[in-house]
Amino acid sequence: MFFRRTSFYLGFFCLTIAIGSAACGKRGLPRPPKERVSQRAEVSGYQRGNTVRISWKMPARNAGKGSVLNIDRVDIYRLAEPVTAPRSLTEEDFASRSNIIKTLKIVDDDFGGKILSYTDELQFASQPVRLIYALRFANASGQKAAFSNFLVIEPAGRVASNPSALVSVLSQDAVTLSWSAPASNIDGTTPPSLLGYNVYRSSSEKQPARLLNKTPITETEFRDEFFEFGKQYFYFVRAVSLGTGSEPVESTESNILEIKPVDTFAPSAPTAITLAVGQDLISIFFATNPEKDIKGYRIYRSLDRSLELPKWQLLTPELLERNSFQDKAVEPGKRYFYYITATDTAGNVSPPSEIVSETTAGQ
Repeated sequence: MFFRRTSFYLGFFCLTIAIGSAACGKRGLPRPPKERVSQRAEVSGYQRGNTVRISWKMPARNAGKGSVLNIDRVDIYRLAEPVTAPRSLTEEDFASRSNIIKTLKIVDDDFGGKILSYTDELQFASQPVRLIYALRFANASGQKAAFSNFLVIEPAGRVASNPSALVSVLSQDAVTLSWSAPASNIDGTTPPSLLGYNVYRSSSEKQPARLLNKTPITETEFRDEFFEFGKQYFYFVRAVSLGTGSEPVESTESNILEIKPVDTFAPSAPTAITLAVGQDLISIFFATNPEKDIKGYRIYRSLDRSLELPKWQLLTPELLERNSFQDKAVEPGKRYFYYITATDTAGNVSPPSEIVSETTAGQ
């Protein structure tokens, strides 16, 4: 089953009580106003595997030292109750029944509208439970802002555990990733509830990872063909489960795989070479190599086919960037032999092509 995610304000829970109090007509003793930090957070979150991840946006800036607006910390509250419990909940009830599960110290770098987050590890995956989260800003004097909105989550137990043993194999055209499927769900039940997998990649551990597949893939293998040699990449995989509400839930991450692909793959030898004899020249044509990173070609010539290839004359000291060439340094009535190599942007050189030959017209 998947959890249901709901976000609502505390005032909503108090609406019935407030209406009833207004109709009563009685007035209590006046109370002094409570001085609170004015900033109020808006919290959101979701289940991922055996965790709940919540996040909130910090104010644009903090106030000066000693000010009632100066935020020093964030207190994160959690209330666990049966899913059958009434949803009506006042701020006072939540404050008295919930526990502070984490206090985060706030520093100056956390402001400017920065998104902060906290990950709560679930201990209720096998139980029908409702978790209610809220947070409050506080200053160094202990003055607290109002509670944030409530984040209500009913975590699911039949969510697949994370994949493992992520490895890669590098080729000229792709980084091929493979991994081991999870053996069970987070609540220990089997077989794992699997819709497929999502594969993520980033160029830095600090940057958000980008989803590489459009829909969950059903195999435990993925080819990343949109990479560049010489760049650093970080990969990880998450399993995707499907609940009764048809809402996908991801597992936690596999191991993070860090690689920096190095191009050591030589291009294929040029093919389809044809020669055409002209007036005092031989024209050479050949097919463009299929590799995407070809930088150019080199053409070699000899009058002696049996001569060792490294000793043949190089006709193109500068890499030829097209797939045709005219050899104008020829003499009438002689037979010339040619072969071609391709070079990629990493400097890898292909094997020599087939040897072709042509004889110029006599005088």
